[in-house]
Formats: sequence, structure tokens, C-alpha cells
Amino acid sequence: MAPPVDPRLLRASRAARRQLATAAALAVAAAVLIVAQAVLLADVIASVFIDGATLHDVRWELVALVGAVAGRAAVAAGFELAGRAGAARVMSELRERLAEHLLVKRPLRPAERTGELATTAVQGVDALEGYLAGYVPQLALAATVPLAVLGWVGLHDWVAALLLAISVPLLIVFMILIGRSAQTATEARFGALSLLGAHFLDVVRGLETLRAHNRDRAQEATIAAAGERYRVETMATLRVAFLSALVLELMAMIGTALVAAAVGVQLVEGVLTLQVGLAVLLLAPELFAPLREVGRQFHAGADGLAAAERIFAVLEEPAPASTQEMPMVSVIPSSSFPMPDPGREPIRFEQVGFAHPGRERKVLDGFDLTLQPGELTALVGTSGAGKSTAAALLLRLIEPTAGRVSCGDADLRTVGLDGWRRQLAWVPQRARIFAGTVADNVRLADPGASDREVRRALAAAGAARFTTALPEGIETRVGDGGRPLSAGESQRIALARAFLRDAPLLVLDEPTAHLDAETAAAVESAIVRLAAGRTTLLIAHRPTLAARADRVVTLAAGCVVRDARSITGLLDLQSTAAAVASPFGFRAGRVRHG
Repeated sequence: MAPPVDPRLLRASRAARRQLATAAALAVAAAVLIVAQAVLLADVIASVFIDGATLHDVRWELVALVGAVAGRAAVAAGFELAGRAGAARVMSELRERLAEHLLVKRPLRPAERTGELATTAVQGVDALEGYLAGYVPQLALAATVPLAVLGWVGLHDWVAALLLAISVPLLIVFMILIGRSAQTATEARFGALSLLGAHFLDVVRGLETLRAHNRDRAQEATIAAAGERYRVETMATLRVAFLSALVLELMAMIGTALVAAAVGVQLVEGVLTLQVGLAVLLLAPELFAPLREVGRQFHAGADGLAAAERIFAVLEEPAPASTQEMPMVSVIPSSSFPMPDPGREPIRFEQVGFAHPGRERKVLDGFDLTLQPGELTALVGTSGAGKSTAAALLLRLIEPTAGRVSCGDADLRTVGLDGWRRQLAWVPQRARIFAGTVADNVRLADPGASDREVRRALAAAGAARFTTALPEGIETRVGDGGRPLSAGESQRIALARAFLRDAPLLVLDEPTAHLDAETAAAVESAIVRLAAGRTTLLIAHRPTLAARADRVVTLAAGCVVRDARSITGLLDLQSTAAAVASPFGFRAGRVRHG
């Protein structure tokens, strides 16, 4: 059975530690107030009904009693407010860590399915709210209130204290036994929810493909099966919840009844005073109340623990190419060495090797390549030759497992990641369009760019005609929930990002791979304009695009097998640099982001 509070959560989140400390302090205050309220109430009742005291005689006791009741209400409100606020901070921290881990440390090929990751990041983190705001405070109360009650009762009625001391461990034993079953059922339910989310997201994303192959109806059975599994697991969890509630209520009722019987016998025999007897009777239910509430909140806690287990499984997944010899980006100082300039210094791949974790075959093996400043170099080769891996190394999405990538005299692993990426622009083979306006998507390259600069970038990328024709121009919403864009339109927006970035280093990963011939020709012309005067690595499948490069480098089995100059590309670039780059206002190699 997992510990009540996952120690990894406390280590990972300062807010979680503060939340636990606050809950512990409030629990101690609550325990003192509970005992004080019972003793004061018993004293008032005994004074009025036994000693014949008037309300005026017990006015100070009544004031203290009202203060204790108000204090308990304030503590309960403090539990609620501190719990919700602390849970919100912890959830924010965990989502930030998940995003950093997935985007920075493992950006290329996460092992999890996207739907499972989405479930973990959304429902999984949300499940921690009930855990931190409900279950953890009750755990703190359950650890302090019984001790305070047993301590006071033990000083005044050892018989009742003995009965309570026997009842509490029995109750805890039953809670542990039921908790084991509840934890197993909760983990199975969360797994079923993740599977359902993954299936549904896959179906939605691939709906066009499924329809084209007449398999859309067949997916109904898959979704229905996943939903049925989730229903079964949820009902199993509810059965355990009802069973635990029954057992806890029964044990608490039996324990309170035994104490009441013992107190009654002692009152009849004159062993106890009425004041002590009443206080013990009032405190007995208070002792069992936090334990019963823990049982009620346990399933929210089990959901939170299952979610935390899944979250930390993602966070503890090693990043690609993580080796002892080759440290990852996350441990590199932000400014260890002066930032090299890829627009003026050559970039060298020196005996570079790379292999994905868990795979023996190397994608790159002894890869040597020099990118000269201002030169357009095309990488060609069959699928799996290592072209995209070379681009990923230059982008520093991964690090080499052998050799090094350098710019000038600096190994890229010794320079700041943010500073290096500010000097490059990337156009992938499948441009990602995010939900937002056209301008928002272009401004990914420069959030502070004006509308005029955005329009200039779109014009330079050959996207002015179709963006002007949109209903609201560059303010038209695209992406999920907006106007759909064709592959060619999306690719031109990606090129516009690169134009707006205006960086000295350009990485193009098969930018025309999924376009028709006419659209590809237009995009190729925009690429030539973009590459003019910049250090450019172009991964190309189309011979017409590769022919525009200064050099064409052929890869096979992870190493260079041919390196040839392209006369066509050299002449093309020389004529384009002066004639095309200046009308759009972009000066090659100029970086506006320091």
C-alpha cells in the first residue's frame, strides 16, 4: 500500500510542503479547541443542572465556549482556504514541470501516447486537488485529534480511555485492509480513463483517414469497449467506497456505545463526576469523527495518489540520449561560455554518433559535416539515413551520444540553450498551426512584432494573397475551432515565422515533403529568398529543391557518402540574394533578438 503522502510530491513541490505544514498546524489548533469545547460544555451543563448555577454565574465559561466554537469554525475555514490555495499552487507547479519535461527535456519522441499524456496533465493533476484540499487535512486531523482526546480522557477516566485505545487500532486496521483494495481499484480506474482518453483522441485526430478507409464505424466498438471498461472499474471503486463507509460507521458506533455504557456504569457507582462523564461522552464521537472523515476522503486521496504515481512516472522517464558521458540540456548552465555566432562561424559535426535509448543501432555513426557561414547545405538520402536526427542535434532537441557539434570553438553543449535557439529559425516538414489568429501563429517567432512586420513576413513567405483573402485577414482564427488551412498554407505560415525570426541560422526539415508540385514550387522560391545570406541546413527529398543548394550532402547508414557542390544552387542564390531579399525588408543574417 502506498504511503498516505507521496514523498516525491513533497520533494518536488515547495507548495506541497507548505500545504502539509499548514495542515499540521491547523490540526493541532483544532485538537486543542475540540477538547476545550467538550470540557467547557460539560462544565456549564454540570454547573447549571447539578450545582444550580445561573447563566450569570457561568458567563465566563459561556464566553470561552463561544470562543472555542468560533475558533473551530475559523480553523475549518482555514483548512478549506489553505487547502484550495495550496492545491492550486501544487497543481500549477506540477503542470509546469510536466510541460518543461515534455517540451525541453524530451521534445522529440515521448514514449506515452498523446491522449494518455493529456489525461495525466489535466484530469491527473486535477485529481490532486481533492487529495491536497480534502484528504491531507483530514490525515493531519486524524493524527492529532485522537491523541489529544485519548490524552485528556486517560487523565480522567482510564476505563473509557482503554476502550477507545482498543477501538482506534481496530478501526485503523480495517481502514488499511479496505485501503489496499481501494488503491488497486483506483489505479485500475485511472488506467482505464487514460486508455479511454488516448483512444478518443486518436480517433478524433485520424477521423479523415478512418473515413477514407471506411473504418470510422469500426472505431465505435473500440470507444465503447474502453468506456465500458472505465464504467466497470468505476463501479468497482464505488463498491469499495460504500463498504469502507459501512465498516467505519459500524466501528465508530460500537466504540462510542461501549464508552457510553462504561461511563453510565461509573456514574451510577459514583466513580465519575457528571462533568467528567459528560466530557468523555462528548469527546468519544469527536475521536472517531476525523477517522471516519479520512475514510470518506480516502478515495479522493487514492485518486490523487494514483495520479501522482502517473505524473512522476512521466517526470522520471529519462530524456533521449541521456548518458553519463553526454550531459543533457537541463543540467547545462544558462551562460557557461560566450555565445557563438552561426552567421559568422562555421558549424561542425565532428565524428557525431547518436542512438535512441534502448536501441542498439546508431542513427548517426561517425557523422562529419561542416556548415559554412552563409551557405545553403542540402542533406539528402533515404528514409532512416539520419537526416532529421542531424537537424534535431543542430536544434539541440537531443544531444549526441558520441562526438560533438560545435560552432566556432564552442561545443554547443557548453553554451546556453535559450541563447543558441534565439539565433536559429526552424521550419519542420509538418507545420503546426495552433488555435489562434494567423498573426498569433506568425508571432511565435517574435511575440512583440507589429502587424506591419507580420504582414511583411507573410508577404516574403508568399502567403500574402491567401491571408488577405481570409474573412478577417491576419486576425482570422485558424487551428482547432477556426478556419482549416491546407498543407501549403500551413507551410507558408511556418516560413513566415522564419522570416519574422530573421535569424542567422536556418534549419529546414523537408518543408515541401507533403505538398503538390505547384505549391512546392512556390514554397521553394520562398525558401530560396529566406536562405539568402544565412547559414542553412536543408533536408530535402525533392531534387529540384536540393539543386538550389550550394552543396548537396548525401547520407547513408548515418554517415556522409557524398559531398558535392551544386552549380545551379550557387548561381540561383547569388542572383536571388540581391534581387529578392531587400524588397521585403529582411537583411540576411540580421538578428533582432539579442
